[in-house]
This record gives sequence, C-alpha cells and structure tokens, in this order.
Amino acid sequence: MQTLTRTAAIAEQALAWRAQGLRVGFVPTMGFLHRGHTSLMELARPRCDKLVVSIFVNPLQFGVNEDLDRYPRDPEGDAAKCRAAGVDVLFVPDDFYPPDHSTRVRVEGLSEGLCGTSRPVFFEGITTVVARLFGVVQPTVTVFGEKDYQQLAIIRRMVRDLALPIEVLGGPLIRDDDGLALSSRNAYLSPAQRARALSLHRALFAMAAAEERDAAALIALGRSILDVDTFDYLEIRDAVTLAPLETVDRPARALVGCWIGGTRLIDNVAIERPWT
Repeated sequence: MQTLTRTAAIAEQALAWRAQGLRVGFVPTMGFLHRGHTSLMELARPRCDKLVVSIFVNPLQFGVNEDLDRYPRDPEGDAAKCRAAGVDVLFVPDDFYPPDHSTRVRVEGLSEGLCGTSRPVFFEGITTVVARLFGVVQPTVTVFGEKDYQQLAIIRRMVRDLALPIEVLGGPLIRDDDGLALSSRNAYLSPAQRARALSLHRALFAMAAAEERDAAALIALGRSILDVDTFDYLEIRDAVTLAPLETVDRPARALVGCWIGGTRLIDNVAIERPWT
C-alpha cells in the first residue's frame, strides 16, 4: 500500500489509472477507522482495479464549538486496517485546500432538516470536501455508509445533479455486538453513557416492528423508549426523497439524532412492510 500526502500526487496517479482504463474505487473517511469503515472498503474492493481511501478531518463541516480539535485520531491503526483491506493508496492530505479556496457546494432541500437543523454548516462542508475529493481522485465507484443516511442521499443527489460519472454505493450500517451503531464518536462515551445509548437502536427497531402506520404514533413509541439528554430529532422520512411522512405507506426510514452527555449520536433503521 502506498501512502500519499500531496494532493497533486494523488491527482496524477488517478489520471494515470484512468488513462489505462482502470476502475478506481474510493472510500472517503475522517479516520479513526472501525468495522463500519472497513466494510465499505470490502464492498468497494471487488468493484474496482485500484482502491483509494482518504483520511482527512475536514474543517469545513465543523461548526463553532464542535469537536474538530478533539476528533479521535489513530494514524498507525488506520494504516494497518487499510493495508489489511487491500487498499492500494491511502491519501492523507496535508495540503488539501489551497490558501484562497473560496468555493462551496450545497445541495438544497436534502441538506435541510434532520442533522441540517442543528448543524447548519455540516452538509455544505461535506459536499464541498467530497466534490473536491472526487475531482482529485477521479473515482469510478465510491462507497458511503448508510449510518449517515442523510449524507448518503445528499451525495447521490450531488452526483446526479452535477452529472458526475461516478457510481455511488450505500454500505449497510454496521452495529457493535450490543447493537450500538458503530461510530468514531462512541469513544467519547463512558460505560454508563454507552448503556443509555443502546436505547437508540431499541427505539428504532421497535418503531420498525410496530404494525402502526401513523408516523406520529410511531414517533411517540420511539420517544417512550429513548433514554437521552437532548433530542435533535426523531423522524420518519421517505427512504429515497427524505420527505417527512405522516402515514407510513411506502419504504421509509426512522432516523434519530440526539445527545448523551457531550456526545452527539445518530442512528437509523429501514421500515419495510407489505404496502398493499
């Protein structure tokens, strides 16, 4: 596995691969990798000739007083996981944005609501960094996890709207043995907080299993199970458009965002039923 730190170097390598007709797979990350990340690499690996993983803690997606400076990092462990997953190039940029970088990319509609309400700069930061990464890596196929379901929908819309020749795959959400959705921020949780965090998936799975189709009743059920300090949201949205639903009469997603102590957690589950 080769590790590149200069943006010009990965761009040159990517263009050379393209000139050879090779399929380039790409998994962008912020590091502190876990099984959720490596599952995305495993999904991409058989679909490409060359696999690139990036690790970049993107400052544009962090708001004031968010955890940019204390975001967990493990460069040596990350490199070992990438090597074991068959990654060809690990891109860890130290010069990613030019000093006068002034362009922002925003997907209207899908970026509003859910995580976009409490984190107003977040998705613009995501789409801006991903658009630039796509420009330098030139991927044929890219993989994003369903753990960040709203982000996945936004990236798909951006690729469609900008006519980018990239296949966007969604990787299934990966849970720990106790059911907690894997996240780099789980490292912030104390044992007692982690035990409370298990209420997220219990609430979502109860909503998905209930025969009730009234969204408000399902949300009330979920709230009765959740044990959190602060709610950002608990909603049921259309699985494709993310439009809010009053009646669950089509494939849907139950999504939660909340705080336990000083840690913000998100989770989601599919609601799939016979719709006729």
